[in-house]
Amino acid sequence: MFKKFWTLFPILFLPFLVFAQGHTTISANTPRLVVGIVIEDFNPDYVERFWDKFGEGGFQRLYRAGFICGNHHYGNLIQRPSVNMATLSTGTSPSHHGIISDNWINRLKNKEVNAIKDDFYTTVGSDSKEGERSAMNLMTPTLGDQLKLVTKGRSRVFSVALNDIAAVMAAGHAANGAYWLDETSGKMISSSYYVETFPQWAFDFNGNRLAEKYLSTNWTTLKDQNSYSESISGDSPNESGYFGKYRTFPYDLNKLKKESGGSFKILKTTPMGNSMVKDFALQMIPKEQLGIDLVPDLLTVVFSSMDYERYSFGALSVEMEDTYLRLDKDIAELLKYIESGFGTEDILIYLTGLTSISYPADFMKERYHMTAGTFNPESSIALLKSYLNIKYGEGSWIELFANQQIYLNHELIEKKKLSIHEMQSAVALFLNQFEGIAYAKEALELEANNFPGGALAPFQNNFHIKRSGDVLIKYENGWQPKDKFSPLDYTENSQVPLVWYGAGIKKGTTMRRTDATDIVPTIAAFLGIAPPSAVTGNVIEEIMKH
Repeated sequence: MFKKFWTLFPILFLPFLVFAQGHTTISANTPRLVVGIVIEDFNPDYVERFWDKFGEGGFQRLYRAGFICGNHHYGNLIQRPSVNMATLSTGTSPSHHGIISDNWINRLKNKEVNAIKDDFYTTVGSDSKEGERSAMNLMTPTLGDQLKLVTKGRSRVFSVALNDIAAVMAAGHAANGAYWLDETSGKMISSSYYVETFPQWAFDFNGNRLAEKYLSTNWTTLKDQNSYSESISGDSPNESGYFGKYRTFPYDLNKLKKESGGSFKILKTTPMGNSMVKDFALQMIPKEQLGIDLVPDLLTVVFSSMDYERYSFGALSVEMEDTYLRLDKDIAELLKYIESGFGTEDILIYLTGLTSISYPADFMKERYHMTAGTFNPESSIALLKSYLNIKYGEGSWIELFANQQIYLNHELIEKKKLSIHEMQSAVALFLNQFEGIAYAKEALELEANNFPGGALAPFQNNFHIKRSGDVLIKYENGWQPKDKFSPLDYTENSQVPLVWYGAGIKKGTTMRRTDATDIVPTIAAFLGIAPPSAVTGNVIEEIMKH
């Protein structure tokens, strides 16, 4: 059944192993442990900007010795961690894996659905409801799921992240464990979907109460703040700061925690949150016996770049630079531990971004005279509602507007005996008149046409007939949605770094455009297994040729 797959690659490289045929022997070139180091909001220019301040063991080690894909992108319209992590782990687009956004409307049940929330499962590791999560809405298998299938369950698959959505989408359906930070308790937790009994080593880790210890300190800069010349002064008017008022070092984290109502959520916005994820991963590897035999295991570690506060400071902030200087040390420690335990040839590591980040539109316009601006969705939707009321009569025509999607009220439209397709078209035509909107495309057009490549390809990639909205929106380049008080969680930047390291990979670079869907089939090729059946990406052959 693998005949077609094997013909894709030179006999020199494949097969390394053929678990599906019952064999358990592998060649010396097959990694025993695959580690994905994934960073939320990883701007492509961060590594170059901060290079001279990085140590030799983290980013510099990967970039100096690894293979760099210098033109790497997510081909999705909606650049969200939920959407992109599902794409990264499955090797296909939202049109197949079904995670089209954080939330969508289930038309059959007529209710809003969250991508991962699932109260059928319970929290494991704390008494909160933050573990009521599952991957049931993910419609295609992940690389980890495929490993489980072809090794008859012997491969060990884990993920660890600050955020639940990243951990769940990285782990997939069949993982041995997915862990994330519980904002209410400060503990690392999981879901009964993955873990029936919380492991003792994880109990012991939580017993150290690291989150409380981190938040009892001040966040100060790692180096002399005057040396952070790659960034803009901490008191920049482009930065609103914590709670709209704290925007200079040092930060009293205990005070910030109290002002946020006692939640540990603030930890996610600091470098110490990443350190906690790293520490948890270092405990997990030996305790869960990852990489100890010839059956490949998979671990995905997801770090964050200031998480939800990144837009309060921005890509050019001292806070962001300090986050990456400290993250560099965490990655160096993780690499040192893995390499010392397994050797470089027995591991395959990839470093990439989960999302990127855009520079503030006002800054780009004022400083560099670029075409940029802010778009107020709230005002635009208000105008759209008035237009629909005039055209079709008074009614709640719009059921939901979120993350570049408009869901119309199908029940009301059918009750009024109107055409859903006609209303979709009217909404798209109306929105296309707004400055700041590049395209508004109705679902009917996306269903009926094929847009391979070009400006409309992201629409097709992100469109799922059962889950997507009636109209999808793409903003003009340089334009960013902003409400009355603050930027919304949005980036137009689809480009993120990608570097491969270990497993016989030699130093090199390709500037050929690669896609996030290419990572799964490339790893599958290294492991000598067929990729998941839903994969739409391609093997990055430049790496295989080394």
